[in-house]
Amino acid sequence: MNLQGCVAVVTGGGSGLGEATVRRILQHGGKAAILDWSREKGQRLADELGAEQAIYMQTDVTSEADVRTALQRTVESFGAIHAVINCAGIVIAEKVLNKDKEHDLLSFTKVLQVNLIGTFNVIRLAAAHMSRNMPNASGERGVIISTASIAAYEGQIGQAAYSASKGGIVGMTLPIARELARYGIRNMAIAPGVFETPMFDSLPEPAKQALGAIVPFPPRLGKPDEYAALVQSIIENPMLNGSTIRLDGAIRMQPR
Repeated sequence: MNLQGCVAVVTGGGSGLGEATVRRILQHGGKAAILDWSREKGQRLADELGAEQAIYMQTDVTSEADVRTALQRTVESFGAIHAVINCAGIVIAEKVLNKDKEHDLLSFTKVLQVNLIGTFNVIRLAAAHMSRNMPNASGERGVIISTASIAAYEGQIGQAAYSASKGGIVGMTLPIARELARYGIRNMAIAPGVFETPMFDSLPEPAKQALGAIVPFPPRLGKPDEYAALVQSIIENPMLNGSTIRLDGAIRMQPR
């Protein structure tokens, strides 16, 4: 599928990996619907890019009503949905047992609700729209890309909730790809390593450099546009389907 003329829905599209993805899609002739809980970030980006190429909708990915409305408005504005990139997510650091204090069940549930169930909610509703697209010359009707994490494989102490949510994304990627194949819809996931995202904004620069230095090569934090470049490759290569690609500079996380 070519990015030229591609209409993409990007959750978490107002900043970080999502913002970089939106910018790359537009740079290559596509259009984007920015779905983000932060009105300030999402609207700012949409205003900068212009209404002919991008629209913003404040969206809670865990809400069926919110996602249905956002997808329908995307179709009304741009005519179709060809790609979905799920970047919306949250993270916490909390031990299962910290001295005599147990992991809060509500915080665990919240992380799974946003990261895993929210991702699935967008996939299921977007796939219904994609299934009605006219197939291209290769028989494709759409591409879905979700954001997992290397924490799905090497979760650190305090990452039980986050790792579980991202491991769920890895686990559902293949069965969803198998199911949607009959409609000409591909389903993939990306597992980023340590990247320059708002998650790390509060860290001082020496801490960021130290974190990047543990990456074998290149010894630095990943750049959001490197994530977006992989999104582009997945969209454009029809043989990429049903897999999770690690994007991590060969890092393997230690327990802490």
